[in-house]
Amino acid sequence: MDSNNSEIIHDFPPFFKVFKDGNIERYMPLHGPVPAGLDPTTGVQSKDVVVSPETEVKARIFIPKINDGGQKLPLFVHYHGGGFCMGSPFGEIGKNFLSSLVLKANVIVVSVDYRLAPEHRLPIAYDDSSAALHWIASHSNGEGPEAWLNEHADLNRVFLGGESAGANIAHYAAVQAGVNAPVGLNIVGLVMVHPFFGGKECDKMYQFLSSTSSGCDDDPKLNPAADPDLEKMPCGKVLVCVAEKDWLRDRGVSYYETLEKLKGEGFAELFETEGEDHCFFLFNSEADKAGLLLQKVVDFFNLS
Repeated sequence: MDSNNSEIIHDFPPFFKVFKDGNIERYMPLHGPVPAGLDPTTGVQSKDVVVSPETEVKARIFIPKINDGGQKLPLFVHYHGGGFCMGSPFGEIGKNFLSSLVLKANVIVVSVDYRLAPEHRLPIAYDDSSAALHWIASHSNGEGPEAWLNEHADLNRVFLGGESAGANIAHYAAVQAGVNAPVGLNIVGLVMVHPFFGGKECDKMYQFLSSTSSGCDDDPKLNPAADPDLEKMPCGKVLVCVAEKDWLRDRGVSYYETLEKLKGEGFAELFETEGEDHCFFLFNSEADKAGLLLQKVVDFFNLS
């Protein structure tokens, strides 16, 4: 790379930088994928599926050990974090967290591998995530392309959620499901863990990642209060989790307050972890507070 091409024209640490020749370098390279299959520690099985042959978008399905062949379990549609530009359902971090969730909550998880920006500029990730819901809905008659969902997923008890940017995407997918409801899918709850709804530190990066966003508070993807379709969100309850030391905390609290104001007291629940930072539970899953957060999500599934 010559000196001209090696000039950095955009720099968004800790995510990525862009060189003059168009090359993109991520500060934290993606970890290699972990093969799907049986997790001997939890008994959770996983497999990878193609959600859209046209776009080659995939997902990883996690399912607990099922003793009754006719048993139907709630379904959690998960969107991973990573600033819209990093992350995957196929890595070790996602596997550990989601396997623990599947084991404790006795749910099926479909974790969507939406296409990443900036190679695939937003709103492509949002489009992929909504398309995944319609793919899941194609199993409502028991004749969809994936046997695990046909046989064991209760599509009358569907939850959406994710962490950080994934929570942002989950919120958007939920609102769009209210606008254009996938037939046969009943969304009962939304799990928002340390949600990313912008802020001065990242608005410029988001605007760079997006082909349509102003990167400001008038963008409903960054500010749900500005979304005229917000009231159409179909789920019956929302869990909003924030962390005391997370710079995104106040935006998460504001999101909770917006929902309470719009939908009424009790529609949303706020859970704060004191003394912790953004997505701490993914990087220290054995910590006591990570266990408390996981249990909160499990309880939300069981009580919704």
